[in-house]
Amino acid sequence: MRRVLALLAGMAALLLGAQEPVLAQGMTRIKDISSIQGVRENQIIGYGLVMGLQGTGDTLRNSPFTEQAMQSMLDRMGINIKGLPLRARNIAAVIVTANLPAFAGVGSRIDVTVSSVGDAASLMGGTLLMTPLSGNDGQVYAVAQGQLAVTGFAAQGQAERLTQGVPTSGRIPNGALVERQIPGQLRDIPELVVELNNPDFKTAARIVDAINAYTRARFGKPLARERDLRTVSVQRPQQVAIARFLADIGDLRVEPETPARVVVDQRTGTVVIGANVQISTVAVTQGNLTVAVTETPVVSQPQPFSDGETVVVPRTDISAQETGGYLSIVKGSDLQTLVRGLNRMGMRPSDIISVLQAIKSAGALQAELVVQ
Repeated sequence: MRRVLALLAGMAALLLGAQEPVLAQGMTRIKDISSIQGVRENQIIGYGLVMGLQGTGDTLRNSPFTEQAMQSMLDRMGINIKGLPLRARNIAAVIVTANLPAFAGVGSRIDVTVSSVGDAASLMGGTLLMTPLSGNDGQVYAVAQGQLAVTGFAAQGQAERLTQGVPTSGRIPNGALVERQIPGQLRDIPELVVELNNPDFKTAARIVDAINAYTRARFGKPLARERDLRTVSVQRPQQVAIARFLADIGDLRVEPETPARVVVDQRTGTVVIGANVQISTVAVTQGNLTVAVTETPVVSQPQPFSDGETVVVPRTDISAQETGGYLSIVKGSDLQTLVRGLNRMGMRPSDIISVLQAIKSAGALQAELVVQ
């Protein structure tokens, strides 16, 4: 009997576990669709030199700033080269950029991106010299140095040049050392404000309901309220640390509202239709007109013993053919019905873009049309 009960309990647990993904379908964690106001990255930038290139660096005659930077660096090392001509091709001037994470402490490492400034052909095999990285306030927050990792390459011969990827840009993983911490700490934030990545009133209301349901069960009172379609204000509880509280509410799941939107890219022929897009009943016809122009020039020879000249007489054949033109009724109460109706007409992506634009102009597309 015990074995039977244990078997039944195991089967029930297995069935409940199999149902959890179905119940959670469409639910997203709050931290995946929002961010905390004030907790963000900061951009830093610097100017430096990359050494050790195999003749693929800057041409000093065409890049005078590279020569000036090299002279300044050698002067600081006690080497005076003023007035001496420089012809080195193993050095390149670069711009170094990085994102300083929020609350990054002194001594932590971050990734940096290195991009060529001059006419260097490739940065492969180069080493970035010590480069200070400054913020918008002019303060130095990190120092970058290290071996570059370049994915692209360039090869050149006397008659041909082959380039794959971008050899004039690279990265240095953990290449910068943080020397100064950004002012402000998490505990200094006066009020917690959750910012939605995709602003929407309904999504903000669902986030407030989820947070309040959690805080009522945990602290006995609601702590969240919606400000507008973009932000949600949350009071700081006194019973728990702010970092742990943010971790708890970040794991709460809500179902974000998706807007009715159609995005088309005419360059690539990409069409993306949202789940809530609907089309009123319309009749659509799409015809393809093909015009073929064929040139078959004919050579005209003069008569024997005449003073005529050989000439080329042009001959052009033009034909036109129009296919399609069938009138079809399209009505989409949901995404599946709409896609099925468009596919039944046998349209190409370019035809679908034209039809969607025409349906929008007719007022039958109940969605926002974004053309890129």
